Amino acid sequence: MSRRAARPRPTSFRRTTAQGPRSADACPCGTGQAYGACCGRFHSGAAEAATAEQLMRSRYTAFAVGDAAYLLRTWHPRTRPSALHLDQGMRWIGLEITGTSEGSAFHATGTVTFRAHWTAGGESGVLAEHSRFTRGEDGGAWRYVDGDVRD
Repeated sequence: MSRRAARPRPTSFRRTTAQGPRSADACPCGTGQAYGACCGRFHSGAAEAATAEQLMRSRYTAFAVGDAAYLLRTWHPRTRPSALHLDQGMRWIGLEITGTSEGSAFHATGTVTFRAHWTAGGESGVLAEHSRFTRGEDGGAWRYVDGDVRD
């Protein structure tokens, strides 16, 4: 992860409970929707992301709220680690989607390029990545495959 200093973009997201945001709180992914109507429905299992971008946003939000189980569940089995330990000192504070290709209901693969802003231990920075996603042959759920970190 790049530790290049950058000016983070604050969001209206705030952790109000140890369990994460309330359903009516603004979603950390930056869509402007309430968490429950946006990424919260994916985290709870009530719905599956319909596009690669929705999955990317929901995975960013999972990092922001500390939901490692969701991250593992949405990672492609071929590239998924056996365990995931999130840095509790890292705070994810903003997401910018800078590009997408394919990744709709009519595609089997897709890419999302993003910049995720963070703070940790008095430092701030940006993680920029070009991520790859795939769906099952039967039009199943989107899964994160891997990504290339960018400067």
